[in-house]
Amino acid sequence: MKAFILTGGLGKRLKPITDHVPKPLVPVNNVPIIEWQIRHFKKFGIKEFVICSGYKNEQIRNYLKVKNNLGVKIHYSVEKTPLGTGGAIKNASRFIEEQNFFVINGDVITDLDPRLLQTKPNSIAVIPLRTAFGVVDIIRDKITRFHEKPKISDYWMNAGVYYLSKEITKHLPKKGNIEDSTFPIYATKGRLSAVKYPDILWHSIDSHKDIEECAKNIVAMHYDDFIFDR
Repeated sequence: MKAFILTGGLGKRLKPITDHVPKPLVPVNNVPIIEWQIRHFKKFGIKEFVICSGYKNEQIRNYLKVKNNLGVKIHYSVEKTPLGTGGAIKNASRFIEEQNFFVINGDVITDLDPRLLQTKPNSIAVIPLRTAFGVVDIIRDKITRFHEKPKISDYWMNAGVYYLSKEITKHLPKKGNIEDSTFPIYATKGRLSAVKYPDILWHSIDSHKDIEECAKNIVAMHYDDFIFDR
């Protein structure tokens, strides 16, 4: 079983850090995002990875080459120009030998159990939608309670972790995102499943604030102890 890590983005919202290093090498608690991801999947028995990279891909290669104690096999699929998430997978399809494979967006840090996705082909991990703002309860113009970034009941968001069938590569765009091309088509045909993860560690590292919040939650939830066997 392989996991494909999509790392081809430019990481513009993390400038000026990404002027010097690609987004997957942005450190969270002194560990680059891509290392968190590899170590996490390895915990669940996945030891072969395809890194779909573009921007500053040589830095990713050099880091993982030096970090040779990860104990995994790594392949590289390099994009000359950004291809989007769908195009990146299609470009790397020569590495797809098994009937199914995992995909994770290159900016996601999570403790979700990927094995749950294997119960359904072409499945997406979904998590409760959480507002980026604090909200308040109001009764007769009086504020009665504050909720800091609460979950929105009965709404689920794409967690950026997928378990896909080899067949789906036939329907991927050469350039474009899988989320707004192939997935909508599969959804209308009833060929896309959701696996709910109601209460997990999950962060998409899109801003400097995301780095800080993720770092705090990693420590608070003892995720670093799990990953590094402390």
